[in-house]
Amino acid sequence: MWTLSGFADEISPDFETQCRVAAALDLKFIELRSAWDTNVLDLDDAQRQRVKSLLRQYGLEVSSIGSPIGKIFVDEDFDAHLERMHQAAYTAEYFRAPYVRIFSFYVRPGTDPDSCRDEVLRRLSALTRLATDAGVVLLHENEQGVYGDTPKRCLDVVESVGSPHLTLAWDPANFVQVGVRPYTDAYELLRSHIEYVQIKDTKRSTGEIVLPGLGDGEVRDTVRALWADGFDGFFSLEPHLSDAHSLGGFSGPELFTDAWEAFTTMLRAEGVPYT
Repeated sequence: MWTLSGFADEISPDFETQCRVAAALDLKFIELRSAWDTNVLDLDDAQRQRVKSLLRQYGLEVSSIGSPIGKIFVDEDFDAHLERMHQAAYTAEYFRAPYVRIFSFYVRPGTDPDSCRDEVLRRLSALTRLATDAGVVLLHENEQGVYGDTPKRCLDVVESVGSPHLTLAWDPANFVQVGVRPYTDAYELLRSHIEYVQIKDTKRSTGEIVLPGLGDGEVRDTVRALWADGFDGFFSLEPHLSDAHSLGGFSGPELFTDAWEAFTTMLRAEGVPYT
């Protein structure tokens, strides 16, 4: 039984609207990235309490904290960023989220990513030690422009750090953006480290973000393979159907619902049970 979730701020900046739409789609989990146009790590005490109250009111839990950890250049100050990771770990504990999504630091344009490898791994190891102490699992997302944006470097990240508290979030659209055929080029290489799947699709020729299954993200092939392999985890909708930017994306209630319908239709057609 696969568990569906979604980046609820793709629905609306207003958190109650996020919860209402998610609950109407029978989602039991959401991915918490922002509320009232405020990043989840920057919510004040009153806002956190209001978020927790609304989650309880609508019968929702948090699958992951959609943090911006690692979304700085690899040569920018890390000490302040490590302090921010403390806030991410606290936020995960507060909302009882098992995962925190992170990134492996942006590489300056024109810089060979391999020249940044040692510093990236040093930073990720420090983040992972903190996550281990906090009892949460970090999900590395293959964002375009970070060190781990290709399958080979994603594998390097998790194997070199070598901790069960650092795993992979699979984002097919992000792979397409760096010229990778996700299932064809990356699945076998990364399968043993895939802990969490983000549902976003795009067309290689135009870069247009499209409904799941209508792009070049090989979403259906990946679904079939994961089901055959016995994968049991979260699938988080991140449609980006209206807007995409460095801190996330937006779809609105209608387009988010369209993405949910496209993906659940695919699951039913493949005979995959979900909740």
